[in-house]
Amino acid sequence: MRSDGPPKRVNDSAIPWIRRANTRVAPMACSCQPASCWYSSKAIISRISGTYSAKARPDKAREYGVKALNRALEGVKGTTAVHICFGYAAVVQERPSGYDFLPELAACDVAQISIETAQSNLDCSVLKTLPGKQIMVGCLDLNDQAVESAATVVARIKRALQYIPKEMVILAPDCGMKYLPRAVADGKLRAMVEAAGVLRKELAGS
Repeated sequence: MRSDGPPKRVNDSAIPWIRRANTRVAPMACSCQPASCWYSSKAIISRISGTYSAKARPDKAREYGVKALNRALEGVKGTTAVHICFGYAAVVQERPSGYDFLPELAACDVAQISIETAQSNLDCSVLKTLPGKQIMVGCLDLNDQAVESAATVVARIKRALQYIPKEMVILAPDCGMKYLPRAVADGKLRAMVEAAGVLRKELAGS
């Protein structure tokens, strides 16, 4: 994906959380930075590491997180999203069943919020606290190299559908697919695509 120009670094001393996190705006990429943001003319993905905001320092995230995110997105046009990460499955095997920092994102300026639900068996009732946000529902368990069936993926998505309308759901993997063997990753993605088709047919007209 092409960018409109060279990377632009955000460094606002008035917002310490941005300063410490070394937020940056650049072409689309993958990162484990505590808070990082990539911009192109067509899309923006802004990521806050779950290790920083959802587990290790939730109080600091509450103090600065939404303000920092909104500051980083000032003037940005197009679809915006933020991913709240529990950590790569290959690195973090034990996960809590809930986020310490998620409902607060109802106040952020992004349109889409990406979460992980599969490995953690997340309590999806928290999604009620994010009205008006599209939710990228992580529905592939990347800690398990067995390829889940489409039916398993459908069941995971239906947990989220109890709390948010179907129009606000986007299927996505949990975080860390790059660690999987290619055949396993391919199989999991095919299961996710099949599940999406099943859900479209099942929910059509509802």
